[in-house]
Amino acid sequence: MEGVKNNTLTKDKFSLIRKMVEKNGYKFTKQRKLILEQFFLADRHLSVEEIYQRLKKTSMGLATVYRNVKIFSSIGIVKEIVVDGVSYYELKIYSKKPLHIHFQCVKCNDIIDIDERKVALEYLKVNKAIEDMNDLDIYDVNIMLIGLCKRCREVNECQDR
Repeated sequence: MEGVKNNTLTKDKFSLIRKMVEKNGYKFTKQRKLILEQFFLADRHLSVEEIYQRLKKTSMGLATVYRNVKIFSSIGIVKEIVVDGVSYYELKIYSKKPLHIHFQCVKCNDIIDIDERKVALEYLKVNKAIEDMNDLDIYDVNIMLIGLCKRCREVNECQDR
């Protein structure tokens, strides 16, 4: 398993995460670092099972992965997205896309980030209006669009011919 490149930026990121973990009363263990590395290495949302499969050569157990991902979620390091009863996780801090909408394909179950600038700006307007009309402070949002992704739609169109 190839780890995250050991550069100054990565060290700074892990330093902040270490502080968050320790501030919440947990130790920053080797296992926690290995699990977090998977989020930096992944280019998509990960389930606990997928993280476990990536790390099972390290003799880490599924329960350890599950327990630590739940801890990371509870302290705001990762964000949980539930699709058809399966939890997927993405790095919440250091996300290059602080506001984005998710799309789930009903055929292949892929989760795709929708992060176009125009859509995000329109959402911010809606968010502000909801806060103002209802005297609320909104901290986070989960928007999941559901349909067919481009790949599955093209396969369907080919099969219909």
